[in-house]
Amino acid sequence: MPQTEQMNPPVLTIFGAGGDLTWRKLIPAIFNLYVEEWLPERFAIIGVDRKEVSLEDFQDRLKEGIIKFSRRSEQEVDQAWDDFKNHLNHYLQADFKNADNFDKLKDILEDQDKAWGTKADRVFYLATPPGLVELITKQLGQANLTDERDRERIVVEKPFGHDLESAKALNQMLTSVFDECQIYRIDHYLGKETVQNILAFRFANALFEPIWDRRYIDHIQITVAESVGVEHRGAYYDQAGALRDMVQNHLLQILCLIAMEAPVSFEDNEIRSKKVDVLRAIRSIPVERAHEYAVRGQYETGWIRGNRVEAYRNEPDVADDSQRETFTAVKFFVDNWRWQDVPFYLRTGKRMKRKVSEVIIQFKPVPHQSFPNSAVVDWQPNRLLIRIQPQEGILLRFQVKQPGPNMRMSTQEMRFCYQEAFKSLPPEAYETLLLDIFQGDATLFMRADQVEAAWKVVMPILEAWESTPPVKFPNYEAGTWGPEAAEGLIAKDGRSWLSSRFSENMQGEDSSTE
Repeated sequence: MPQTEQMNPPVLTIFGAGGDLTWRKLIPAIFNLYVEEWLPERFAIIGVDRKEVSLEDFQDRLKEGIIKFSRRSEQEVDQAWDDFKNHLNHYLQADFKNADNFDKLKDILEDQDKAWGTKADRVFYLATPPGLVELITKQLGQANLTDERDRERIVVEKPFGHDLESAKALNQMLTSVFDECQIYRIDHYLGKETVQNILAFRFANALFEPIWDRRYIDHIQITVAESVGVEHRGAYYDQAGALRDMVQNHLLQILCLIAMEAPVSFEDNEIRSKKVDVLRAIRSIPVERAHEYAVRGQYETGWIRGNRVEAYRNEPDVADDSQRETFTAVKFFVDNWRWQDVPFYLRTGKRMKRKVSEVIIQFKPVPHQSFPNSAVVDWQPNRLLIRIQPQEGILLRFQVKQPGPNMRMSTQEMRFCYQEAFKSLPPEAYETLLLDIFQGDATLFMRADQVEAAWKVVMPILEAWESTPPVKFPNYEAGTWGPEAAEGLIAKDGRSWLSSRFSENMQGEDSSTE
């Protein structure tokens, strides 16, 4: 049984409690934590939304979401539901512009403290569109719900701004109401088990760290490919695009974990400071040379797993002549002693051949090839794969001698699979992140300087693209690995993308596996 005795009882107030995020992610995650006894006996969830519904209807809808999206069977949900719903004890229909509603919320929170006979930790989760963040934050401040820094926290979903200036303005607004230590900028990607395991893999094993630098590593590839389109997010995505939506946060966070120096401790600010050091060391890209470091693409009609899918411009809420990129590939350099002149190739896109998120570390060839040419016909350099999803695991490729009287090399793989090793699926990212929020652990959350440093990295590319519209959009078929320009970006360095060739059989699956 997890140890929860040390956790102060939390009260989670969700603004936007009637929305998709609450239904699909937040409540199913909390239910899983509850069933697995990660939460203390006393906790409460307060839903706040503009929609006028009864508490009973609110609870019923959340139960539907748990059945559909949690890791539990319907029978398991039914068994635990009556007890769990007692923690869903308030729904407040509220216009966020009306300060009186925040006074009502304050009264509910104070009544909960009195009922428990202790001061609960208060978590305000903004599961709302970005345009409401400032309004709700300031209303919380005016209601005096932000003063106790040790027990009051605010959670803000990405996007953290639209560019560097808007990110700075958002941070200034948040820190005018809350202290930085109270602000949890949540990026669900950092809650994924395999992303977190990068730290354990690197710093809990003496085997790899001595060769984790420019002397032994040729280059690193980070791929986050999605086979889906923009789905119901067309209006948002047509304003954001792949660079803002994925590279500025998810992919750069993975890069930081791969490239960061060893932390002195696992304390939250120590880890986050090491990540900021990496972002500040990324080589600045001149605007006029952005085309040498970054390419973009937009998908057109194509086929994915036997189904014909529409072009991006035919998606709901997307402009017919949209110039927004759905794919981007970028080359970065980290200018420090460890990584000088080692390229980091990042790519992400919608409607790609298959869904995969992974990091590939390509090691340099051996410095001297002592074997005869006949022995090394099939020789390939060592490679390390960290698979984030699906089929989470780690692969190491190395050379062995084939059986027989002659010396002949063969490439083999050493494989670790999470599900096989631990006999269970890893927890959902939001489970980990919500538990950290309740415990006051900010390790996996972005600090203000980290957000702004990440925006500084991508701003030259954004500025170049805004001033120079794409020559030819759409430029890649759905169901492929992206535009030809992405191949050219890496080919001019004498390299190629490896995801489509390396370890497509992580668990023996074919390349179409989702």
